[in-house]
Formats: sequence, C-alpha cells, structure tokens
Amino acid sequence: MKIKEVADKLKITQRAIRFYEDKGLIAPSKQDDNQYRIFDEEDIWRLQTIVALRESGMSINDIKTALSDIKANGSSPLRYLLELQRSVMFSKWIEMKQIIETTDQMIETLKNDHELPLDDIYTLAEGSRRLREQREWEDKWGFDQLASVHDQLVQEDSRKYKNYDEALEHIVKLVSSIAGEKGLDIGTGTGNLAGRLSAKGVMMAGVDQSREMLLACQRKFPEMETKLGNFLALPYLDGKFDFVVSSFALHHLTSYQIPLALQEMQRVLKPHGRICIADLMMNENQISSNENDEDYIHLSKLIALFESNGYITKQMRINEMLYVVLAVPIR
Repeated sequence: MKIKEVADKLKITQRAIRFYEDKGLIAPSKQDDNQYRIFDEEDIWRLQTIVALRESGMSINDIKTALSDIKANGSSPLRYLLELQRSVMFSKWIEMKQIIETTDQMIETLKNDHELPLDDIYTLAEGSRRLREQREWEDKWGFDQLASVHDQLVQEDSRKYKNYDEALEHIVKLVSSIAGEKGLDIGTGTGNLAGRLSAKGVMMAGVDQSREMLLACQRKFPEMETKLGNFLALPYLDGKFDFVVSSFALHHLTSYQIPLALQEMQRVLKPHGRICIADLMMNENQISSNENDEDYIHLSKLIALFESNGYITKQMRINEMLYVVLAVPIR
C-alpha cells in the first residue's frame, strides 16, 4: 500500500506519516526503481497504534519506547505508559478545575462588588499557585525498590507496621462493606487491604504511585483493577465509589496536603460515601512529648478536618501510635 492510500485509510496526512518516519517510529520499505514507500500490514498496525497514542497525549519519545518494548516484551510496558499518561492527564484536569474555580471566584467578586481590586486578584492567584504547588507529587520513599520485599517488611518492621494485620481487619470491620459495592484503596501497595475486601464480594480498585507495587498487587489479585495515581490526583471521575480506604499511607502527606487529599476522596465518592483510614497518628499528649513527628498524623487535626467537612467520626486505637478512623457523612 502506498503512502496516499495509507493516509486516506487512517485519515491522517502524508506529512504526518513522513514525520513519524523521520522520528524512527516506522520504517516502510521502498521500491528499488523509484523509492516509493510501500506499507505492509505491520507498518499500518504501527501507524494505527501511533495515532491512537498521540491522541492520548503521549510524547513521541514515549511512543518510541512503547513500540520497542511491545516488540520485545509484549504489551505490559505499553499499559504502564498509558497508565502514566492517564495519571498525568488527571493531574492536569484537577489543576484546570482549580484554575476554573479561581476564575469563578473573580467573576463572583466582580458581580457582587462591581470591581476587582488588584490586591484581590493577587490574593486569588497566589492562593491558586500555592494549591498547585502543594499538589505536586514526588516519590521520596523509593517504593518501586521496596515492592519485592514489602510483604516481608510489614511482618518484620515492629515499629512502623506493628499490629499491621489487626489494623487491616479493623478497617474491613468498620467500613461494613456489602457485596457488590465499589471500594477504592489509596496507596494500595501490594493489595493486602483491598484483597481482604475483595474476599467479601466488594469490587475493589487500587491506586498507588508505584508501578512495581501495582505489578505485585496484580500478581496477587489479578481480578482487581489498579491504576497509577496518588492522594492528590485520583485517576477516576466523580462519584464512582461507595467507600474509600487507606492504610499506612496518609502520613506521607504534609499537613497542607491532607485537606487536598480529603477533597479528592470526596470527589470520587458517591454522596453518602464513607472513608476509613488506618495510620500512624499522635494525640495531643504524644505531640507535646515527641519532637520528631513528621512520620505521624495529628489525630485531633484529622478529626477536626473530617467534622468541618460534614462527617461524624469513630476512632479506634490499636496501639500507642496506630489508630483506625472511620468517617461517615452526616447528610
């Protein structure tokens, strides 16, 4: 098939096909006498794939990597790149929603006051900038490297993961899931909590920032849906889940990021959706006697945050630092 026929068939320009050839994404054979390009079935398949991936927003370099990995290893590297692209798009979408909300605030101020002083514009813009910076996510913990030994660590690390299994069981009990419900486990890791809920007949999905953690989760629970993402940009549309759970993950956020994480949980929950979290937390007495508290959540602040957002809470203390908190909306 010649280039014009391929362009007509795929509804792209001949110029685009030549561009992909220049970038090394395709290499059609050429006729000896006139050097016309001849496209076989594999060339057309690659072009179809390139067009689809470009439509998803993937860069030329990532497409080149994906195509070479598919040829060598199958489709799993492509799935990861698509998941990564989807995660980035959700982050951009959430950022765009924030910009729209800031613009709406400016419009509302103008409508009510018939003016928008420069100081007000600056305040709104500065607030929007700070929120954007707080949403920026960085893996500072190296969870990809820990994935292969994670399940061993949670059984052996008596400080960080003390009473780990007991905490997961309390979440399962408190969230009171019903078979057929949809649940989301944020920071799912290798899926230990989500797997227990799946055994109850719940349709569980898991989100994690670590590709290797998700691969380990998929090996253990192949029926479970997993997606790359994090607390600050959950890769789901609004109102998808009956409940959200998380274990030993929320304390990785800063005190400024936790309210943003709650906003994201509320966004993906159905109107009466509930939240249950097990994590390392400190009460007021412990805070005053502990100089190094960056690895812990302030329990009273978390409870106040839930209550200010219309939740009633129930807390259960597992050990001196480990709590389980259930939050149910009042409305």
